[in-house]
Amino acid sequence: MDFATHTNPAVQEQLDRLGQLSVPQGRLGLETIRALLERLGDPHLHLPPTFHVAGTNGKGSTCAFLTAMLEADGKRVHRTTSPHLVRYNERIYLAGEDITDAFLAELLAKVLDVGEDLAPSFFEVTITAAFTAFARIPADACVVEVGLGGRFDATNVLPHPAACGIAALGIDHERFLLSPDDSAPANPMARIAFEKAGITKPGCSLVTLSYGEAEALEIERAAMAAGAPLAMRGREWHCSTAATGLHYTDRHGELALPLPALPGAHQAQNAALAIAMLRHQDFISVSRAAMAQGLRSANWPGRLQRLAPGPLTGDRELWLDGGHNVSAGYALAEHFGERPLHLIVGMLANKDPEAITGKLPNIASLTVVPVPGHDCHLAPAFGPQAASASDVSAALSALPDDGLPVLIAGSLYLAGEVLRLTELPQAPAATL
Repeated sequence: MDFATHTNPAVQEQLDRLGQLSVPQGRLGLETIRALLERLGDPHLHLPPTFHVAGTNGKGSTCAFLTAMLEADGKRVHRTTSPHLVRYNERIYLAGEDITDAFLAELLAKVLDVGEDLAPSFFEVTITAAFTAFARIPADACVVEVGLGGRFDATNVLPHPAACGIAALGIDHERFLLSPDDSAPANPMARIAFEKAGITKPGCSLVTLSYGEAEALEIERAAMAAGAPLAMRGREWHCSTAATGLHYTDRHGELALPLPALPGAHQAQNAALAIAMLRHQDFISVSRAAMAQGLRSANWPGRLQRLAPGPLTGDRELWLDGGHNVSAGYALAEHFGERPLHLIVGMLANKDPEAITGKLPNIASLTVVPVPGHDCHLAPAFGPQAASASDVSAALSALPDDGLPVLIAGSLYLAGEVLRLTELPQAPAATL
């Protein structure tokens, strides 16, 4: 369960109600959220042009790039993403800012009240609240991130998005996405692609990266079945990077753009996917200058984020990343290369302990910390070289002052806790 806490009592009252929700074992489908939305006037049918993004890794960053590019063009943008890092409000971004506490408390109360007999899930309530807010507040575009999978995700009630996008694919959430299903392919990666491609809609552009043969085949099948124009990287569009910038090409022409400001070589492909989604739809226009500005201004905390010096971090080179699967491990390894580093890791119990540690080639020390509020792996799961600490602050204090960079990784929930700690005011100095 994705629990949340809040400093505002009115919001916390509703979050406590959310925390009591559960999904009946084995329930899959969109019937509950459709019923919930119907009781609220079907707000999802009254949204501005919407960009719907699925994927295992990179979908949140793609949403950040889409938002930044649209806003750089002067557009008012709504966005819903998950999970939140510090405050639940982050999940519902309205025309340039996170939803206010008063509006959030009102929306959650309304959704929970009208749907009490439906037994909706935490995420179904959240998405219903987001779409209700989106329909009420004027905007030029919406950006919607899939929560889990795609085919049965609560966001998949959108009838006709401006464009659907699929970011990088990998194995994650195996319990849900690889559960037995006679209607789905048996090959694990093909099954992942099948689930993500479930967001494909008739007549709506499906824009994707390039994948292996099995994954590409499932995506092609989904596009053909829906009658959706497919724009796959390496076929309908191309993108290359160099030290001088990003070079994008499709049937509309060529674009020379700056490299994205977000750290990590993998962010270039997320940025390229966002560009391709904007270029393969006819509902809203974005200039080349706005795309360039958006690449420079996009912000997505907790993803290869360099933390500023402060009471928690000191003067160390400290990096924070919520990566928790093998694909994220490879991205981190590509970023740090052979550089030795100190790794502080906290990982949920249902994740592979070696997803990160097994990919980083030069770990000087490995310290395991708990993920507050969640069942997580203990130090023995990471091997005999792993030490343990009570929390991130204790782990940092125990590291030698050797100038090596420090990476905190393994869970977005842990990343959120670190960001919360960096926002806390420094305690006043004691007086004698």
